[in-house]
Amino acid sequence: MINNTLNTKTISLEAYGIKDARVRYQLSPQKLHEITLRKGQGKEASSGALAINTGEFTGRSPKDRFIVKDDITKDKVWWGDINIPFEEEHFDRLYKKVAQYLSGKDIYARDCYACADPDYRTNIRVITECPWSNLFAYNMFLRPTQDELENFEAEWTVINAPGFHANPSEDGTRQHNFAILSFSRKIVLIGGTGYTGEIKKGIFSALNFELPVFKNTLPMHCSANVGKDLRTAIFFGLSGTGKTTLSADPERRLIGDDEHGWTAENSVFNFEGGCYAKVINLCEENEPDIYRAIRKGALLENVILNDKGEVDFDDTSITQNTRVSYPINHIQNIQEPSIGYNPGNIFFLTADAFGVLPPISRLTPGQAAYHFISGYTAKVAGTEAGINEPVPSFSACFGAPFMPLHPTEYAEMLSAKMKETGVNVWLVNTGWTGGPYGTGSRMKLRYTRAMISAALNGQLEKVAFEKHPVFGLTVPQVCPEVPSEILNPRNTWKDAAAYDKQAEALSGAFRKNFSRFEAYASEEIMSGAPL
Repeated sequence: MINNTLNTKTISLEAYGIKDARVRYQLSPQKLHEITLRKGQGKEASSGALAINTGEFTGRSPKDRFIVKDDITKDKVWWGDINIPFEEEHFDRLYKKVAQYLSGKDIYARDCYACADPDYRTNIRVITECPWSNLFAYNMFLRPTQDELENFEAEWTVINAPGFHANPSEDGTRQHNFAILSFSRKIVLIGGTGYTGEIKKGIFSALNFELPVFKNTLPMHCSANVGKDLRTAIFFGLSGTGKTTLSADPERRLIGDDEHGWTAENSVFNFEGGCYAKVINLCEENEPDIYRAIRKGALLENVILNDKGEVDFDDTSITQNTRVSYPINHIQNIQEPSIGYNPGNIFFLTADAFGVLPPISRLTPGQAAYHFISGYTAKVAGTEAGINEPVPSFSACFGAPFMPLHPTEYAEMLSAKMKETGVNVWLVNTGWTGGPYGTGSRMKLRYTRAMISAALNGQLEKVAFEKHPVFGLTVPQVCPEVPSEILNPRNTWKDAAAYDKQAEALSGAFRKNFSRFEAYASEEIMSGAPL
């Protein structure tokens, strides 16, 4: 870990319109921890981690995330409900208001960067109202050396002001909170929300536009690790599917757990310098790496502490989306630098709450592109207000809220990579077996790990496969250390007819969701649809 405690450089924020601020530049994690406690904005957990409450917002607010429509973005961004346009004049006016709000305050500034590969490095300055937001930036972005800080020039700037509330009638926002990207000014402007995830997702949205458009690099919302054979594995998946958990494998070195780029040179590099993991129901037995990473320097969000400072990871009274951020070197088994080569296997993770999809299946290039664009998982009761039974959830490219281009552009890049490299693509259901949520049971983690290990080790290349009658996926009939009866999901249901009915219903949800992409999809992609 880079120790910035001795940094003596001072900076002014006058160029940003932030005047007379008391700028606390490049403070160490320990100093930010201490200031947060002194201001009464957090508590220290028994593990030594800092625990804070992000306030009104405990997750992203997708309807309040905007992209400025300018000469760079107007003809390239896939505008709609996900990428919502924002007028340049509204942005400029709102920016001045935020700068005036931050003027005269204690402000925390940090220089850092994204993209572990030096050829793709993007320098970032993060300016925050709260000390713990700056600690998050320290944890999540890559940390320059002292020498690199001397002549540091930021390409992108993040300005984070949770205490500032917009006036929608004046400022063009939907409500008082906002997260806005301006590609012409290279600014991520965040206000009215303390949820730290908006900081990193703003930068990653920018990279998800710039890397494919300008550098022929596929950006991926995925985790990645590398084995002793030096072959890289990539794990796509939405929140709750096990992406972070399954990539933290003691037998493999972790490259990163959330955002990566796949270059034309066939390397895979981490965007980040840390991990941002869900901690709901966390226990050391199931997720030892994450559990042990929660120590001094880590930042816990919206968890409940008892009188002894111990975290109740099962308590969701604030939110289901309890989180922890920590530098990647809190994980013992990491790849340094965070770059891998020769991707050999890709895993699409889904938590199918309907108990329909096989626990593991192999995909053709067409199926891979189809399922990549679909980005399926399911929401279960309690995850969101008003959800009382499983609901299909689709997020294009397994990260639609952060993907400014049309999903087929990313899917076509992935298909080209598959054909070029011969990589295997697997669909892995970490959700329910033996019936849907409420009737069946969650797939055991040890079985999922065993199936992924068998795919990585080439053991599944030697077994017989059968085709799923509804989705057309090829399913292994045996897998080491996994009971054969669970590999075919229909066999795990007591009522086979009920399974068939549920499978048809889910395939219909896939087709309905994909109807908005059909006009843009190639014949090969459409061949990957359910039968």
